[in-house]
Amino acid sequence: MFSNDTQPKSSKSYWLITFFISIIVGVIWYFIPHPLIIITIGIIPIGVYYSLNNPFLIVLLFVIFSFFRIHEVFPFLYDFKIPKYLSIISLTAFIWQIFIHRRIQLFWCREFTLITAFTMIIISGIFFAIDRRLALESFLDIYSKIIVMTFAVAILIQRPQQLALTLKAIIISGLIVAITAIYNRIKGIGLVEGTRTTIGRDLGSMLGDPNDLALVLMFPISFSIALLLTHQISWPYRLFGLIVTIILFCAVIFTQSRGGLLGIIAVFGIYGLQRVKSKILLISSAAITGIILFTIAGIADRTSGGSAEVGIDESSMGRLYAWQAAFRMAIANPLSGVGLSNFYPNFFFFTSYWDGMNHAVHSTWLSVLAETGFIGLGIFVSLIIILIKNIKLTLQKLQQYKNQVDPVIYVSAQGVYAGLIGTIVSGTFLTQGFTWPIYILAALIIAINNISKRVLDKLEP
Repeated sequence: MFSNDTQPKSSKSYWLITFFISIIVGVIWYFIPHPLIIITIGIIPIGVYYSLNNPFLIVLLFVIFSFFRIHEVFPFLYDFKIPKYLSIISLTAFIWQIFIHRRIQLFWCREFTLITAFTMIIISGIFFAIDRRLALESFLDIYSKIIVMTFAVAILIQRPQQLALTLKAIIISGLIVAITAIYNRIKGIGLVEGTRTTIGRDLGSMLGDPNDLALVLMFPISFSIALLLTHQISWPYRLFGLIVTIILFCAVIFTQSRGGLLGIIAVFGIYGLQRVKSKILLISSAAITGIILFTIAGIADRTSGGSAEVGIDESSMGRLYAWQAAFRMAIANPLSGVGLSNFYPNFFFFTSYWDGMNHAVHSTWLSVLAETGFIGLGIFVSLIIILIKNIKLTLQKLQQYKNQVDPVIYVSAQGVYAGLIGTIVSGTFLTQGFTWPIYILAALIIAINNISKRVLDKLEP
């Protein structure tokens, strides 16, 4: 028993919170004496208490809604502004756990240093951006949340059980998006160019772009394949992995995205490298598979980028002009670039060919180059290289003790490695430098490395 003088700090905090809640409840009841208020007031403290003490689940929900756009997949959720409220709750819970409870074990690593340095480049670039207001809005509304949640996910995932829940959430969310994409393709809902499937196009959703939809679908497929191919996993889970992989694969095919298909080939290639001894056979198989996939996907039948266009198709030429414009932006602004989200509105001033409209850059690397300059690109590439080296090293160590560690750690490590390679390959044709995928993968790689280190330290003699 504790005396009044020796009460724990957390106990005093709860008494203080209870006191203020009681005052707030009294004031609300005085002005609105309605029975529903009692029910609402009774539920809110429970929800607040649970959220503050379970920040991982709240942060995971925020990431799932923000990346997979669940509230746009199911439009009836759209008006509830779920990502906005989840971001507030998750940030509050994260700060509460760090500064009040102090239950979270903080750490620092090279990846955090590079992410912070890259963020500083972006922040400094806002002051020198061509359109400062646009750069600032983009940073506050999107990129700042991505960075905060990158740190939160990397720090909060400290146990294999949390890793397992993250893995399941990503696979199931990807399955939901894939089924919706296939349904929209069959029903002819929101199709681009008459054949390319999308989701939430009427809402202005990110998933309304077939290329972005392919990217979102490609992310969970690396985990579902890992689930399928890991022999230490029980057969019901492996069967589930097979089913999800097929569904995700079909959905990506329906987007007719060249970048998405290349990303999937890269993901399969990573798993092939680990299991096929003959590299010539693997490369030949990949080339043949690529031709078959592009035929099945109907790339040749696309209105843009199809076989009806003679020579270099219109879609490819548009990319070349955009890439040229990106390089010119970097030359004109070598230290800071043109500023976050400033490529598209400034395309006209840097392109050598104008067809009456601005174009997206359609390249992760050149997007980063154009909007953050040469220093920003150097830091970004360094981050990617370190992520690849670290997860490869972790996989090699896990391979030695594969039968002694929790299978979910090995599945997750394989999944993030394949997913990162797939994202890098598709990133040549898709703009991903300032969106969720790379940063979620970075957070998961950091978390997996930490969990693996603790587990392997106990096993190694």
